[in-house]
Amino acid sequence: MHDEEITRVTTALPASANPAVAPQGRRRRWVSVLAWLVVSPFAVWAGLRLIPADVHFRWVQLVAFTPYVALASAVAPLVALVSRRWAALAVSLVVTATLAACVVPRALPDGGRTPSGPALRILSSNLEVGAVPPSVLVDLVRRLRPDVLALQELTPSAAEGLRKAGLATLLPYKAELALEGPRGSGVYARYAITPGRAIEYGFGQMVATVEVPGAGPVGIVSVHPCAPSDETGFPCWAAGLAALPRPGGAIQVLAGDFNATLDHARIRDLLDAGYQDAADATGDGLTTTWPFRPRKFNGFDIPIVTIDHILADRRVGVRSFGVHLLPDTDHRAVFAELVLPRR
Repeated sequence: MHDEEITRVTTALPASANPAVAPQGRRRRWVSVLAWLVVSPFAVWAGLRLIPADVHFRWVQLVAFTPYVALASAVAPLVALVSRRWAALAVSLVVTATLAACVVPRALPDGGRTPSGPALRILSSNLEVGAVPPSVLVDLVRRLRPDVLALQELTPSAAEGLRKAGLATLLPYKAELALEGPRGSGVYARYAITPGRAIEYGFGQMVATVEVPGAGPVGIVSVHPCAPSDETGFPCWAAGLAALPRPGGAIQVLAGDFNATLDHARIRDLLDAGYQDAADATGDGLTTTWPFRPRKFNGFDIPIVTIDHILADRRVGVRSFGVHLLPDTDHRAVFAELVLPRR
């Protein structure tokens, strides 16, 4: 056979029969598959995050880690760009932008106007079944001078310890629901308190009305729904959050361990109803609060998330926000200075 005939036969062979071309085609397909495998989990996460519902019990546990996922999602556009998969790049950019839009505003002050009325300083702490030394907590109250103190996991012995440590000299009014285990809560105040009926779905969430000079009655709830740590606790968690009062009429403030982050649909529902998160308002919304001791889930350490909040009626201004470490609890205490509309 002549050389030119051999050339014609080789050229006529299909690409799949050419041993040099076939592996190259397979490599291109695998690169495309890899690019989409990187993009897809982030796309699913972003889609679920936008749904205004709990979706599933497992999603309630996972959605708390959205800030970490938003940061990790930046890998997807890089993989798509390096592999030159333009469709994957376009989708990954939309996904990363969506997750960033959910998370980044929490690090930016909202710049809202502050009313000219009286200040209300609020401190909230989960005592981890009353384990926080009463004298240390009272020292923090003495230093920060809150007008209202909301406590979760308040046990009878912790309540008695706080009394002996002198809390009543700083915050003489109280509405207590001291219970054994993690179910108790309380509200203490510098001003007169009218105790309300506690919200009780597994855990007790103490309700009180504080008479703030110059502003009138302010509703306070020491928030602590059940933790959605397993499927049996999920209904209790959902009911405890759903029962929290919505804004309207008198000013309302919710302070405590919500066992939920700003990415949970039930917290977003509260914000849509007219609350604002004090940390979010001051640009501190990514400040983490739990767990500040190692906690494991299915053998893995739980990343630190933000489940302790002070939610205030949108008619209220937020002047400052901060967190404070206390011994013998894995929660950081949260503190906010609010400015109320003048009566």
